Amino acid sequence: MDLNADLGEGFGRWTLTEDEALLTCVTSANVACGFHAGDASVMRRVCDTAAARGVRIGAQVSYRDLAGFGRRAMDVPAAELTAETAYQIGALRVFAEAAGSAVTYVKPHGALYNRTVHDDGQAAAVVAGVLLAGGRPAVLGLPGSRLLAHAREAGLTAVEEAFADRAYTPRGTLVPRGEEGAVVHDADEVVRRSVGMAVERAVTGVDGSRIPVGARSLCVHGDTPGAAALARRVRTALEDAGVTVRAFV
Repeated sequence: MDLNADLGEGFGRWTLTEDEALLTCVTSANVACGFHAGDASVMRRVCDTAAARGVRIGAQVSYRDLAGFGRRAMDVPAAELTAETAYQIGALRVFAEAAGSAVTYVKPHGALYNRTVHDDGQAAAVVAGVLLAGGRPAVLGLPGSRLLAHAREAGLTAVEEAFADRAYTPRGTLVPRGEEGAVVHDADEVVRRSVGMAVERAVTGVDGSRIPVGARSLCVHGDTPGAAALARRVRTALEDAGVTVRAFV
């Protein structure tokens, strides 16, 4: 099982994610590319550290929404979204390659991630942006999403992911952040869910139903308070359960 986290979510003097600590335990780093968070200095620093520690680098692309942290619903024309996706990947690639690494996958962030689960046009636009940027990186997304369907159709590697600290609807989608209980805050429960998703390949939804999980990557949100300590606990619990923790790429 791959263990990924959102990193580089700072801007200027503002810092949100525990990048240094998280990069000691995750195997893949979803790096903010400047549209919801991140700037050139932050991207360079995270890429340098990730490369030095053998952590895979992924471009976390977003709607252009710094003020809303990329979590506000937006309607972006397909051609514009394609160009902006490629732009973000290209920006991160400069720093990844300068560090001796590469951008090996792409993962949408926030509102864009949720939109591409069901919106065919937006999902196709993101995949078109990945192709436009070149390099044929993998695409990371929710199982059953339109995003992964378009990635497969384009001949890209589609990687399903699950969320250790997010609640699931009976349909296997994430409970919207605006709803009560959308984020699982109890660390012990996050650890139990993580092991269950990796070993039993299932998670309990908000209605108590058991939902199949066919994920190759597990996400711990980097902006959660205490995220680094939580990610370390999750990794230890997975390894204690006999799960090999390594990057999917």
